Amino acid sequence: MNPIKKTLLLLVTTLCLTACSTPSPQVTVPAEFKKPASMGQSYIIGCGDVLFISAWKEDALTRQATVLPDGNIIFPLIGEIKAQGKTVDELKRHIEKKVAVFMPGPNITVQVVQPNSMVIYVIGKVNAPGPFPMQENLTVMKALALAKGPNPFADKDKITVFRTVNGKEHTFQFNYDDVSKGHNLNQNIVLERGDLLVVP
Repeated sequence: MNPIKKTLLLLVTTLCLTACSTPSPQVTVPAEFKKPASMGQSYIIGCGDVLFISAWKEDALTRQATVLPDGNIIFPLIGEIKAQGKTVDELKRHIEKKVAVFMPGPNITVQVVQPNSMVIYVIGKVNAPGPFPMQENLTVMKALALAKGPNPFADKDKITVFRTVNGKEHTFQFNYDDVSKGHNLNQNIVLERGDLLVVP
């Protein structure tokens, strides 16, 4: 083979191998088009959630809205709307009904782009306290694992889960040593959005 051709072939081969071994650049998707797989039409909206609401062929009614601490969002034409406690589908139909007063047959789409209300909180004598995003079937033991476990000074047999339901406070007791040994596993309940786990 001609030495020049041989050199060119070697150069091309090296470039191809380098390109194939280089990771593809990460593509950033605009926040308004992100939709977590678990956020379906039956998802119950909570305070802090960020919604992307759009109306077909009506750019003025397309916007991102954050659910305020009072549970409301602000939407053009109709002002404040209660979003907290509604499913995505219920809010969509509610907005369509209100907007229909101003325009016939509105086609509204509602998406949850940031489920910020889907968190639980672990505080007290753990190695990494703080809020943690909800996961499917997140139990007390799993939540403690996310918080890097109780620290050496923790009173592990007096861990308490606080849960608010319809404005009423409920508590659940958890004994870490018992459950870690396979005893009284009914204490290892599945946590719900907003639960507070306190390790004294």
